[in-house]
Amino acid sequence: MERRRARAYGIAIGDIPTGHHNAITDVPGVRVGHATLREGDGPLRIGEGPIRTGVTAIVPPGEDWWSHPVEAAQFTWNGSGTTAGLSCIDEYERIETPICLTNTLSVGTVYEGIVRYMVEHVFKEKGNVPWFNPIVGETSDAFLNDIGGLHVRPEHAVEAIRSASGGPVEEGAVGGGLGMSCLGWKGGIGTSSRVVDVEGETGIVGVLVQSNFGGLLTIDGVQMPDLSPEQEDAVDGSSIMMIVATDLPLSGHLLQRAARRATFGLARTGSRGGHGSGDYVIALSTTYRNDDRAVLRDAFMRSRGLIDHVFPSVADATEEAILNSMFMATRVVGRDGNTREALPIGQVVKRLEARG
Repeated sequence: MERRRARAYGIAIGDIPTGHHNAITDVPGVRVGHATLREGDGPLRIGEGPIRTGVTAIVPPGEDWWSHPVEAAQFTWNGSGTTAGLSCIDEYERIETPICLTNTLSVGTVYEGIVRYMVEHVFKEKGNVPWFNPIVGETSDAFLNDIGGLHVRPEHAVEAIRSASGGPVEEGAVGGGLGMSCLGWKGGIGTSSRVVDVEGETGIVGVLVQSNFGGLLTIDGVQMPDLSPEQEDAVDGSSIMMIVATDLPLSGHLLQRAARRATFGLARTGSRGGHGSGDYVIALSTTYRNDDRAVLRDAFMRSRGLIDHVFPSVADATEEAILNSMFMATRVVGRDGNTREALPIGQVVKRLEARG
């Protein structure tokens, strides 16, 4: 059965319009790519498989991000994770590489992959490799994947970056999201966007998530306890990475404030923010560090309350991105026969219709 996104079933989160693709790639110049690793079946043989993992890359505009970084911020809601590069975002409010998402124990190899890509495609021609700060996020796919086998290699990060493109984004059980679970069902990669009007100018806010958390499944405000599996990890969960991108000229401070609002969208889907859940938001602005939108940048500086136009778009796009990660995910059988079923969309729709 073909999987369709939440809006195809009439589930429209909030009243703010979406971008053309309803994806983070609606932000001009932002691209997304995946490397998906799927191999083997049966009992876990550490180092051999089964393999259910991968890498997802979110690539800022341009090709030389070190010379032309994007303004950035991060918000750590629950710090049970091993994401790389966040302290430098706090310190310098910039991102100067692609952002890659993968599994918990592959942060190091993906970090190396970003380094290899930057050296080959950015620094080699310059004849010098400076200090720079790769960004890698993670969630754990240990339930389905031979996570200790370290099957993700640097070349897979390079592949994800090289394959990155604009337009529609492949969602669900793909890339870094292949082995992930969400609210007891299959989770993974999801995305959504909103069109924001500020001072007569239009901007895009886009969100991409790698969902892997637990709680009580809630869709468009309707709790569905009978559709929440009773496994312990379905309640306590693991983690989520939330990437927010915009072409609005937001400073690092305003991006950090906007990033916090992504957690509103996370909470609406039923997350309980469990003890072992690493919940991170990384936000970036593609225009703050150039003069493309200088007038609007000055308006935000004069009246920081204009950020109120942005906050609900971040929350709504995050909520819908999480739903898309589940609606688009297919059933995955992993190591030792461990299984994450696809969200039963027909049952979800019946419950929503019953609630009007």
